[in-house]
Amino acid sequence: MTDIADELAGLDFAAVSPEEFAGIVKKASAKDIATIMQGDMRERVLAEVFGRMGRQFRPDAAGSLDALIRWKVTGEQETVYETRIADGTCTVTEGRSEADPRVTLVMGDAEFLKLVSGNGNPVTMFMTRKLKVAGDVGLASGLTRYFDIPKA
Repeated sequence: MTDIADELAGLDFAAVSPEEFAGIVKKASAKDIATIMQGDMRERVLAEVFGRMGRQFRPDAAGSLDALIRWKVTGEQETVYETRIADGTCTVTEGRSEADPRVTLVMGDAEFLKLVSGNGNPVTMFMTRKLKVAGDVGLASGLTRYFDIPKA
């Protein structure tokens, strides 16, 4: 493993601030990300990132928004999470529900980590087909304003 992969493997993700995580992702190469986003480590990283979404949600920015966002993160396998924004709250669940999402976002592991850590430009990702959007493209284009995205 590389130094960054080793660093991530030993991390207690709950003790890492969003800004520290953003800095780690910024330093990581695509190969580093591919190395760490396997098996249990991948599950730990995704669970921690999605687990923080509710805490990083900005209800003042969301206002009266009512939407279900489905995230499909591809890589070693496809992992699905859903984010429900309604009544000034944000709840995150693992897995696919029977509800119809207002928007579905599909991206690989590296793109997902870059997006949620503030290290990737969602417009560029969309234009280069690294981020696929099905449904309400307008909602997708404004999602970042509903969350405190860390800066590395």
